[in-house]
Amino acid sequence: MDINKKSIKAIIFDLGGVLIDLDFDACVNEFKKSLGFERITEILDKYHQRGIYGDMEEGKISAEEFRTAILRESRDGSTPEMIDKCIDVFLTGMDDYKVDLLKELSGKYDLYILSNNNPIAMNRSHKLWEEKGLDYKNIFKEEFISCEMHMLKPGQEIYLEAIRRTGRKPEEILFVDDSLTNVEAAKKAGMNADLYIPGHDLRALIEAWL
Repeated sequence: MDINKKSIKAIIFDLGGVLIDLDFDACVNEFKKSLGFERITEILDKYHQRGIYGDMEEGKISAEEFRTAILRESRDGSTPEMIDKCIDVFLTGMDDYKVDLLKELSGKYDLYILSNNNPIAMNRSHKLWEEKGLDYKNIFKEEFISCEMHMLKPGQEIYLEAIRRTGRKPEEILFVDDSLTNVEAAKKAGMNADLYIPGHDLRALIEAWL
């Protein structure tokens, strides 16, 4: 890592797969079992969503419009609440050591979230953090969420806008994501970036940069 470690002033984390664990297979199975929605793998991916799911994450359609579209292809008796539950299954929880790590880092660095995400999953994420006793509104200076910004990773626009809003130089920022495509895009935008492999030690990765 060719970097002056003292230059890092801010850390931007991806959400799902980095801070919050994901269970892709469980989510797919829940959509099929609970709703009878068989096309879920056509729109849901571990890293970059497609179709109406991608449209929701880019802010092109609302969560309500997404639910309505899913219900059109679901079995009779399916409800919007059941759709939310299916998405909730995707986000399984957060390791205790990551909670401690964020609390420690927030006292020394500006912390941010940069995530391709949607209102339903963000609601789930916030509840998971609250259950862990993580005061996320004070831990993170800002959440850069694709559906609110109408931009998606790995497009350069979302990285450049995130950099602008931090008020930091790109070389003062460390970005961590579990998608190599997203990591390479962050580097192209001028940030320091590293790939996190789910299940590995996030603390070790971060401390190697600091």
